[in-house]
Amino acid sequence: QVQLVESGGGLVQAGGSLRLSCAYSERTLNNYSMGWFRRARGKEREFVAAIAWSTGTTYYADSVKGRFTVSRDNAKSTVYLQMNSLKPEDTAVYYCAADRAVFYLDRTEFEYWGRGTQVTVSS
Repeated sequence: QVQLVESGGGLVQAGGSLRLSCAYSERTLNNYSMGWFRRARGKEREFVAAIAWSTGTTYYADSVKGRFTVSRDNAKSTVYLQMNSLKPEDTAVYYCAADRAVFYLDRTEFEYWGRGTQVTVSS
């Protein structure tokens, strides 16, 4: 059974940094693209970032470009989201997801999902 477990969320002041981690249970997911999404209270879930499994190509939402970095360590079966220069509008539950797609990851309906981790940015 595929499991994605996010960690690293918490409370941080505006301008601060956090690194989210997503550990996945199956080594087969090393051949899956990984994405990060978020849902703020009262809003729709939105794409944040993704990394393609075969090419390492990264995708970012315009709102996080230059501040967030997605990466993965296949040896550790973990994907990361480094978040710098955090803003109060980054406050949300952040979800990790996996899919076999390689292209157009910012428009892909991902197959597997984690349960999320809360990120709160205070002003």
